[in-house]
Amino acid sequence: MPVPEFLLALREHVGHGLLPLVGVTGVVLDEEGGVLLHRRADDGRWCTPGGILEPGEQPAEAVVREVREETGLEVAVERLSSVVAQEPFTYPNGDRVQFLDLAFRCRPVGGSLDASGDESLDVRWFAPDALPDMPRRIIDRIGCARQDRPDPYYVA
Repeated sequence: MPVPEFLLALREHVGHGLLPLVGVTGVVLDEEGGVLLHRRADDGRWCTPGGILEPGEQPAEAVVREVREETGLEVAVERLSSVVAQEPFTYPNGDRVQFLDLAFRCRPVGGSLDASGDESLDVRWFAPDALPDMPRRIIDRIGCARQDRPDPYYVA
């Protein structure tokens, strides 16, 4: 996954220290209840599309951009489904981050599945009862997006 330029510039000043970042996730659900997942190019794992909020970017716009870049689909954001601070994580190069993840429930409105970019190895729809092995945090995001509730999930 390419690192945004603003983050590379910031790392020049702070080194590998822990950075709090805002991430956005698109939980894209189709009319049959299927979930859109992509297989990440960096680690080969299946997950929901998403990425880092860039300076000056609105979260809902960012999630639409990330879904398009990683899957080829155009989506409409329906609602914010969860707001969760993830555990701190250390990348193989030593960079430390902690994401505040804003997950949005989305629906497809155009485009076509496309994994030809540099971020995805594969893109597919999965039935709710046939999801591939994924970290608990991703399963939880999908579960929150599936719920019919007006307010997002958050840890109190």
